[in-house]
Amino acid sequence: QVQLVQSGGGLVQAGGSLELSCAASERTFSNYAKAWFRQTPGKEREFVAAITSSGGLTDYADSVKGRFTISRDNAKNTVSLQMNSLKPEDTAVYYCAVGFGLSIGRRSRNEYKFWGQGTQVSVSS
Repeated sequence: QVQLVQSGGGLVQAGGSLELSCAASERTFSNYAKAWFRQTPGKEREFVAAITSSGGLTDYADSVKGRFTISRDNAKNTVSLQMNSLKPEDTAVYYCAVGFGLSIGRRSRNEYKFWGQGTQVSVSS
């Protein structure tokens, strides 16, 4: 069982930046692929970004490519999402997630077993 605790988020103006972090309870965290998803009311939870367990490969949704950066620090058991040039349409609850042994390109929420508690990101216009 991997427990994930998220931090960061909040309210920012369009064009601003925020960083989300997710800390894991398990040392085996390094063996998991990590991802960020987001969800708005009435919509499905959607993929945002992912990084392989080694950190060698990353994957981004087209809507955030070039603006968001996912990174991980296996020594600290954390995964982060740096969000720049934020837009009002980025407003959502953001979730970190991990999945064991996933290759890059896995974007289905069903493939990720453990989830953080979610954190609100609000971008004003």
